[in-house]
Amino acid sequence: QVQLVESGGGLVQAGGSLRLSCAASGSIFSINTMGWFRQAPGKEREFVAAITRSGDSTYYADSVKGRFTISRDNAKNTLYLQMNSLKPEDTAVYYCAADSMPYRLSSLPKVYNQWGQGTQVTVSS
Repeated sequence: QVQLVESGGGLVQAGGSLRLSCAASGSIFSINTMGWFRQAPGKEREFVAAITRSGDSTYYADSVKGRFTISRDNAKNTLYLQMNSLKPEDTAVYYCAADSMPYRLSSLPKVYNQWGQGTQVTVSS
């Protein structure tokens, strides 16, 4: 079993930046690709970004490309999401997720089998 704990959310003005972290513990060896998703009130959970185990491949939703950067530090068992040029429409609960399947880089929530509890990001206009 893997435990994922997000942190770093908060309230920020439009144009500002935040850095989210996701600390992993437990059966770390089972983690391959990791991703960030978000869910706004009344909306479905949507893909934000994903990164392979080695960190050599990343994948972004078009809505965040060029503004957000996903990274991971395997030595610290931590996933990051640097969010710049934030917009009000980025307001959501942000979740990190882990996929146990190697060599897969997916935007589909259903392939991720471990999830964190989420951290709230609110961007004011």
